[in-house]
Amino acid sequence: MGDIDPRSVGAATPQRAGFSEPLALKAGKTLAAYELVYETYGTLNADRSNAVLVCHALSGNHHVAGYYADDPKKAGWWDNMIGPGKPIDTDRFFVIGVNNLGGCHGSTGPSTIDPATGQPFGASFPLMTVEDWVASQARLMDRLGIRKLAAAIGGSLGGMQAMQWTLSFPDRIRHAFVIAAAARLSTQNIAFNDVARQAILTDPDFHGGHFYAHKAIPARGLKLARMLGHITYLSEDLLMEKFGRERKRLEAALDYDVEFEVESYLRYQGDKFAQVFDANTYLLMTKALDYFDPAKEAGGDLAKALAPASAGFFVASFTSDWRFPPIRSREILKGLVGASKSVTYAEIDAPHGHDAFLLDNRSYHELVAAYVDNIASEIGAGARRTLLSRGGAELEEMRGFAGQREGT
Repeated sequence: MGDIDPRSVGAATPQRAGFSEPLALKAGKTLAAYELVYETYGTLNADRSNAVLVCHALSGNHHVAGYYADDPKKAGWWDNMIGPGKPIDTDRFFVIGVNNLGGCHGSTGPSTIDPATGQPFGASFPLMTVEDWVASQARLMDRLGIRKLAAAIGGSLGGMQAMQWTLSFPDRIRHAFVIAAAARLSTQNIAFNDVARQAILTDPDFHGGHFYAHKAIPARGLKLARMLGHITYLSEDLLMEKFGRERKRLEAALDYDVEFEVESYLRYQGDKFAQVFDANTYLLMTKALDYFDPAKEAGGDLAKALAPASAGFFVASFTSDWRFPPIRSREILKGLVGASKSVTYAEIDAPHGHDAFLLDNRSYHELVAAYVDNIASEIGAGARRTLLSRGGAELEEMRGFAGQREGT
C-alpha cells in the first residue's frame, strides 16, 4: 500500500443504478430496462453545481480514478488526471465515471442475461450510438439529482460523448472537454474499424455473436483487433523509441515465430485484452464510432449542427496522433467559431500518439487545470449570487459554507 499515489481519491466502490423506464434507441429498438455501473469521487456541493461527468473511450469503463481495496494496483484509467490537487480536483468537484450501455464491465450489454430468453443477449443486443449513451447518462444524472453538469470530459470516443451532451442537452452542461476526438471519423478510421471487426466476425469461435452458449471466446479475433488498434494508438516515433528493431534472439530464425520485440509486445497486449473484453462490445463500440456525425442532419454543416450548444468548449489535440490528428480537432474548432461559441483550443506537442490523452503530460495537464480553475471560479461566483439572494440567519449560515469553499 505504500506505493499508492498520495493524491489518489482512495479506494473506489462501484455502484449500480437500475432503470425500468424504456430507452428508445436511435437504431429503432427499445431497451425495456437496463442497469448502469458507475463510480463517484469527491463531494457534490450544496447546489449540486460541481458535477463533472467522465466519458470513456472504446475500451474504457467506469473505473476512472482511485483503486480497488482488494486490488490496490488496479488504478483507474485516468487516475493521473482525477484526484485531490490533480487537474480535475476532487476537493472541488464531484466526478462521475460510467460504464456505457453495451459495455462489458457491469452495465447492461451483450453479455447480460436477456430476461425474455434466460440467455445472454449476444448478437441480439441492439446497436448503440453516442446519442443513446448520452441519453442514458442524463437519466443517471437525474437519479443523482444533478440538473446541470459543470462539465463533461472525454478523450477519443469519450470526447464525442462530451460534444453530444452539448447538443442533446444544451441546458444541462456548462462546459465540454473534447480531447483527441473528431466530429466524424475519417474514411481511414472507418476502414481500420472494419478490419478489426472482420477479425472478430470471422473467428470460428464467434458463433454469430452467441459464443457464450458455446462456452467459447473468439480470442483470436479479439487479439488481432486489439493488435491492429494498438498500433494506431501509438506514434511511429514512440514505437521506434520503445522497441526499435530489437530482436528477442541474437540470430534470425527465418521463421514466423515471434522474433522482434514489437511483435512480442503486440501479441502480449492482444492476448491480455482478449481475456477481459467482450467481442460483441468491441463490435458495438466501433460501430458507434463510425456512426457519430452530428453535422449529417445539418447537411454536413458542423457550425449549423453546433448552433444549439450553449456550453463553453475546451478542444485539444496531440501533434503525433495520427488516428485522430490535429486537423480533426481544427475542424471542430472551425465549426465552433462558425457557430460563435466560446472555445479554447490547444495543440499539444507530445510524442505518444493517440494514447497521449491518457498520459501524464505536464503541458497538457496544466492546460486542463487552468480551464478547470475557471469553471471552479464560475461555480463559486454562482454560489455567492445564490447566497446574496437569501436573508437572515440562513444567509449567515451559508456565508460560512461559501467561505469554506473559497478556501479550498
